[in-house]
Amino acid sequence: MTIKDTPQEWEIRATGTPFVGNKTSVRTDDVVMPDGTVARRDYQVHPGSVAVLALDDEDRVLLIRQYRHPVRQKLWEIPAGLLDVPGENPLHAAQRELYEEAHVKAEDWRVLTDVYTTPGGCDEAVRIFLARNLSEADGERFAAEDEEIDLEYARVSVAELVRGVLAGELHNNCLAVGVLSLTAARAGDGLDALRPADAPWPARPFES
Repeated sequence: MTIKDTPQEWEIRATGTPFVGNKTSVRTDDVVMPDGTVARRDYQVHPGSVAVLALDDEDRVLLIRQYRHPVRQKLWEIPAGLLDVPGENPLHAAQRELYEEAHVKAEDWRVLTDVYTTPGGCDEAVRIFLARNLSEADGERFAAEDEEIDLEYARVSVAELVRGVLAGELHNNCLAVGVLSLTAARAGDGLDALRPADAPWPARPFES
C-alpha cells in the first residue's frame, strides 16, 4: 500500500455560509457518510498561507515574536502570511512576507514541506519554504500595523529550536514543522534534494 494522501470528495446534500469575516469564513456542509446517514460539518474556509524558514550562514533561523490573541500568548514564529490574491504564486508571496516582516531577501529558495494546519476544522493549506543565502533587503522597511507593530526578532540555532519544540516551549506549527522537516531532510537526502520553489501545490494551484 502506498502511503500518500489522495483527493476525494463525499456527496454534499446542502451547504451554507453562516459567517463571513475579513479574511476567512465559516461554511456548513451536510455530508453523506459511508453508511448513508448525513452529518453536518462546520469548518473555516481559509485562503491559504505561506511560511519561510530563513536559514543564515551560521545555521540560525530567523524568528519573529508576535502576540496571538486567540491563544493569549506571544509566540516565536517564522515569517508567514496569507495568500491574499486567488491563484497567487506562493513563492512570490513568501518573498514578500520575508521582506515585509524581516526586511530580508534570499537567493536560494526550496519547498520544505506542505501541510494542512487543522484539517478537521479548517481548509487552510500552508507551504513552508526554506530560504538560504540571506541578506538585508533594499529600500525602506515596510510600515507595520496592528500586532506587527510589537514584533521582536531573533536568530536561533536549529539545534536550540529542535530542543525547544520537543520540550514543549515552542508551539507555532510552522516553526515546529519547519525545523523538524529541516532536520529530517538533512538526515536523509540533503537540502539540495528538496523540491524546487515552484513545485506544484495541488492544495492551492497557482500560476507561474
